[in-house]
Amino acid sequence: MKENWKMASLARGVWNKTATSAQSIFAPPGKLNGWFFVRRYAIANPTTTKLWIDGKPTDSKTKDWIDLNNPATNELITRVPKSTPEEMATAVESCKRAYQKWSQISIMSRQQHMFKLAELIRRDKKRLANSITQEQGKTLADAEGDVARGLQVVEHACSITSLQLGETLPNISKDMDTMSFRVPIGVTAGITPFNFPAMIPLWMFPMALVCGNTMLLKPSERDPGATMILMELVKEAGIPDGCVNVIHGAHDSVNFICDHPDIRAISFVGSDQAGKYIYERGSKSGKRVQSNMGAKNHGVIMPDANKESTLNQLVGAAFGAAGQRCMALSTAVFVGKAKEWLPELVEKAKKLKVNAGWEPDADLGPVISPQAKQRISDLVDSGIKEGAKPVLDGRNIKVKGYENGNFVGPTIIADVKPSMKCYKEEIFGPVLCVASVDTLDEAIDMINKNPYGNGTAIFTTNGATARKFTQSIDVGQVGVNVPIPVPLPMFSFTGSRGSFLGDNNFYGKAGVNFFTQLKTVTQLWREDDASSEAKPQLHFPQIR
Repeated sequence: MKENWKMASLARGVWNKTATSAQSIFAPPGKLNGWFFVRRYAIANPTTTKLWIDGKPTDSKTKDWIDLNNPATNELITRVPKSTPEEMATAVESCKRAYQKWSQISIMSRQQHMFKLAELIRRDKKRLANSITQEQGKTLADAEGDVARGLQVVEHACSITSLQLGETLPNISKDMDTMSFRVPIGVTAGITPFNFPAMIPLWMFPMALVCGNTMLLKPSERDPGATMILMELVKEAGIPDGCVNVIHGAHDSVNFICDHPDIRAISFVGSDQAGKYIYERGSKSGKRVQSNMGAKNHGVIMPDANKESTLNQLVGAAFGAAGQRCMALSTAVFVGKAKEWLPELVEKAKKLKVNAGWEPDADLGPVISPQAKQRISDLVDSGIKEGAKPVLDGRNIKVKGYENGNFVGPTIIADVKPSMKCYKEEIFGPVLCVASVDTLDEAIDMINKNPYGNGTAIFTTNGATARKFTQSIDVGQVGVNVPIPVPLPMFSFTGSRGSFLGDNNFYGKAGVNFFTQLKTVTQLWREDDASSEAKPQLHFPQIR
């Protein structure tokens, strides 16, 4: 067995290890002589990713597999199965059986399971982050943030004893009371994207479970490792077998979820094309669907903004996670003289370090695949051909030691117009489009004409300007001096317009509403019935 050692402090170093036999790539962080390290494997004979059915990892019998490569090296890590129809049907049957008991246990018991799950996720945060960095590519620090934001949803799910309260109105008529309950809906399904391998699954299955449902989960075939670790923690938390099952695959598994009659609801986060397809097909099958899709998030920079703080926030929001966030601030709109700050913005972006996510100095890692890298490059090219100016071009960056990786450096294209393809489409990479306008009204008009409504932000020191912006803008999530205004779980993720399809948003009260249905009970207990002299009522009932 050949070993390479590369040490760094406090969980940011890497233990490089090339093995001649298949090994788990999800081993927890280790410690040696006071130094922390994580493990990176290049596996000669890679393991295969398992299904998770009835509380245990299960080998797939499929003949169709998807290769999963490390984005920083393009070395093969594991092979992900395309689940067979029989395996997917078995998973749903398992969810159905588990639902019969899980839906009937006390809400206090479900709450206790969430307390335990949160504790275990907190304990294994670094293990989850390690898996994310290997499969998705983001830096370890960003991967830990991925886990932490998902953990917050689990923690909020522990408030279910308040969140799932019903309503009661006594004496709506003589001796008659009405009560409205929120009850679980049955077997649900979650389909998650590649960019947040821990956070998005944790938006879905904890909320579904704590409301009394079960869930069939299909993580992204590009990075399912974090989900599989979470399933181990679900088991350890004592949640009954079958409450969450995991299948893998691509189009066939999505169609299965949309069409299966026993699945009552679908929660989806991902691309426009997939989201619209799932919403339409699932809805036609009578399912409740929530679909978070694409975005084009604008940041408006006023001349009176705090320049240093604003530029730092723009750099972080545009290039963090290599721009692979649905809430990435991908378009900067400079108002008036604020456009004079562009050279300073470019200088700050130039200082960012592009490297493999496990390297200590990495500010941003690779994008998910060679195809994603090519698409990003093509969209930048299209902007240049249409008249945009590349003031910083990171498309040809080479990272020493990782020459085969899918790296794109920070890229800024100026003089972007709404008619350009690079503006109309979500680039989903470390690319910032820059536009300039003369007034706040022009900025608001530009944003409101864009079809997306996920997020936006304004940078200003003027309260009246901020209020006008927040009141006039038609976007679901608005930040004032906050570049990525993702609400905490006591609220809900409220993307709107072209960024969302459905009636109930993710997590918070909207999430509880999505995973429950109302049942209203009207009951009559006649006071006269307490007397042995009660007589039958023959006339039509009247409200008294």
